[in-house]
Amino acid sequence: MLNDKVITEAKNYVNSILMPLENFYYHQYEHAIEVMQRAMYLWEKEWLSDSEIEILALAWLFHDTWFTILYDNNEYIWAKIARNYLKWKLYPDDKINIIERIILATDPNYKNPKDILESIIKDSDLDNLWREDFFDKWEKLKRELETIKKIKIKDPDWHHSSLDFLWNHKYFTSTQTVERWEKKKQNEKMLENMVHWEWEIIYQPDY
Repeated sequence: MLNDKVITEAKNYVNSILMPLENFYYHQYEHAIEVMQRAMYLWEKEWLSDSEIEILALAWLFHDTWFTILYDNNEYIWAKIARNYLKWKLYPDDKINIIERIILATDPNYKNPKDILESIIKDSDLDNLWREDFFDKWEKLKRELETIKKIKIKDPDWHHSSLDFLWNHKYFTSTQTVERWEKKKQNEKMLENMVHWEWEIIYQPDY
């Protein structure tokens, strides 16, 4: 069963360390909650046990807390922040170990989830790729990267890299595959059209 007190206290803690951060237009507290909700939804659809829902919820609440320390190459920081907090709350060590493992599975270079918990965490993290609000979310991510890294990303470069990312992304749960496949193809098609149009504008020869 889901321990409401544990989840509420964790929400308050995560909110307290994420909300003060400036210039984070994509990785915000709202994103952590949104992803947690999708993970819980996938848990229900995939028929997992009640004992696993709390572990998933906590893993997802902490999955973006690394921003408080380091922007890149930071999955181990997520796990450490979660572990320190949960040990302080006297949360069981065996469950902390699972939460830490799930968080580390969100590393983009981690390609093959070992179980359904890792599969759910990866699917819910990138759920917005296959929703109506994809382009709005992705523009927020672009703005965040430009601000934090102090760079300017040209729209054609961003759209091309985004399309490449979508082409190479795959689902790991049956629920995500069934529910998001159609919108995935629509978003890919829209990006393909944008890239094609921009390519013609930039590279069309003068006659």
